[in-house]
Amino acid sequence: MISPDLSGAEFRTSSLSGGNNNCVEVATNLPGVVAVRDSKDPSGPVLALSPAAWSDFLTGVRNGDF
Repeated sequence: MISPDLSGAEFRTSSLSGGNNNCVEVATNLPGVVAVRDSKDPSGPVLALSPAAWSDFLTGVRNGDF
């Protein structure tokens, strides 16, 4: 598996996070990949998902599946 180039990722946190550091950050500005990381460890590992997988995840969250 080839790791995507995340050097241009522009991570953001949800406005619902309340400004605390206990959330995830998401970068959606890269073609073909959505990057997710822990806000407490920005230099740590990054989960790279396809846009379809990210959309499925968000749908599951909204539906209370998790």
